[in-house]
Order: sequence, then C-alpha cells, then structure tokens
Amino acid sequence: MPVISAPYAFNEGDLFVDLLSICGHPLYLKCEAFNFAGSIKLKAANEMVEAAERDGVLTADSVLVESSSGNLGVALSMIAASKGYRFLCVTDSRCNLSTRLLMEALGSDVHIVADQDSNGGFLGTRIEYVRALCAADDRYVWLSQYTNEGNWLAHYRTTAPEIVRQFPDVDVVFIGAGTTGTLMGCARYFRQWHRPVRVVAVDALGSVSFGGEPGRRMIPGVGMSMRPPLLDESCVDEVMWVEETDTIRMCHRLARRGFLFGGSTGTVVSAAADWLARNGRPGMTAVAVAPDLGERYLDTIYQTNWLQDLYGDQVLESLDTARMSALSPEAESAARAPDRRRTP
Repeated sequence: MPVISAPYAFNEGDLFVDLLSICGHPLYLKCEAFNFAGSIKLKAANEMVEAAERDGVLTADSVLVESSSGNLGVALSMIAASKGYRFLCVTDSRCNLSTRLLMEALGSDVHIVADQDSNGGFLGTRIEYVRALCAADDRYVWLSQYTNEGNWLAHYRTTAPEIVRQFPDVDVVFIGAGTTGTLMGCARYFRQWHRPVRVVAVDALGSVSFGGEPGRRMIPGVGMSMRPPLLDESCVDEVMWVEETDTIRMCHRLARRGFLFGGSTGTVVSAAADWLARNGRPGMTAVAVAPDLGERYLDTIYQTNWLQDLYGDQVLESLDTARMSALSPEAESAARAPDRRRTP
C-alpha cells in the first residue's frame, strides 16, 4: 500500500470492470475515479499545474482561475489546497450542487454565470468572465483546459498506456468528448500503437463539438457549446451521439447492478453498447473510459423530481424498462434505437 504526503500523488489507474453481464457484449470499463479528486480530471490538472510551475507562470502570489463544469474544478481545488494556492472556479447552473460544495469545502471560491452564450450553452459566457478577470488583475493565472496541451498530454502519458498494459490486444476504445483532452491523448497514442485500434468518440446530442446542431444539455461532462480547440478529427475513426435520456437510462441500469457511475460514464457505455450490438465479433477486445462515479449526481440523474421536471414522466417509464432489461442485456441490445454513428 502506498504512503503519500500530497493528495494528488495517488491515482489508481488499473481498475477495469467487465460489463458483459450488463451490456450483453464484452466491454471493459476503465474506472478513473479512484483518487482524492474523484475523477479523471486529476490527470490533466496535475499536468497543467506542474507545467505552469516549471514555466514560472504560477508563483506563490498567483490566483488560479479556470472555467469548469465540475470535475476539473474539484481537481484544481484539491491541488491548490495542497500546494497553498488560491483558486477560483467559474462554472454555471448545470454544475451539481454537491460538486460546488466540495470545491468550497476545499477552500476554493466558486462563481456561477447565469447568461447563456449564442449556442445556448454557458461555456462562452464562462470564458468571457475568466478573460475579463485576467485582463483586470495579472495575479490571475488561467490554465485554459480548452487550449492547454497538457490536457491531452496527460492522457497520452498515462491513460492510454494504462489501457494497453492491461489489454495489449485492444481493438476498439470508446471515449467521451468534452474538452477532448482524454480523447486526443488516447487517440494520438493509439495512432502510434503497433496494431490498429479503432477510436470511437462519444458526444452528447446537442453538443456542437463535431458539427452537430446546438441543443439543450443538462448533464455536464460530455459535449461543448463550441468546437474544442484541442480536437483533431483526423485522429478519430467514428463519432456517436447519445441522447440524455439514454445516458440517464444507462446510469440507472448500471446502478441496478451495484455500479453507481456519473453521467459521462452513462453516455459512453450507452454508445459502446449500441456499437457492440452492431459491430461486435467474437474475440474482440473493447474498452470504454469512465471519468467519474455517481455520488455527485444523486440530486440530478438519480433524483426523481429532477428527472420529471426536465424530461417528463416518459423518462421514468424508460427507467422502469431499464430495470427489467437489466436482467436480459441481450434482449435490450437487440431493441436499441436507430444508428447514431458518424465516421469523420
């Protein structure tokens, strides 16, 4: 058992869950939540902070500031508390209450923007606020996860190698697309791997990351209201979009088997189950990346009133179906919705 003196020094990267009994097809889920930040974002946060320190951008008098829908904000809050920095997270109303409270418990300040941008999201408004803050006070240091090369380098150096260490014969990987740091880091690594690995990007319906039409998105973690600056579509073999009702349905289906995951994981697993139902073959090795667990979503994805208010009673009917189909994943896979794929 390791002995650590800083919370960011621990991150379990070799835990995978076999979802065959749930999805009806072999699928290994890489669980990234087992660290003190509770999500995969610890990797990018570490990489970006350490680079800023090496470059002399981040000093003892600096105030870290970042736009985040939640998980990166928690990771930076933890690192800032450990290293003695002040940190301000700029977020919006979609950030889960428990996530905001966690950042504040770690000593960070949280600013919530209320105005939507031209694409119906909040990202543009958050970024404008951060830019104005940095222009007014040079103590503020914006790491900019949307453009920072450290975001994808962290996963090129850690996440992808962790996958091939456990599954050297991996055939296909499913990765959610937010800032696309995880996606780009893994995709670039697999492009250099000695055997072909199909990279499937998973996006939320309503996200414009891959040129889709903007629409309402209430579940943070996957999707953007602008094209991610880090995205290089030539590294991606295929894109799949997932409706939020399918995300919710998969989260509850996993929970019925004792695995409480967050919305990003429900989105990725839903897409992977669809893809494997259509394209799976005997002996294929498929891996999906789970960014976080579900405790921070108890007042949203797992809360009946929240679901009814946003999605209507029909989503609860689909959850009843999910409870029944959890006993028969093969039947569920055969009855999935029409194809939601695109090949770049």
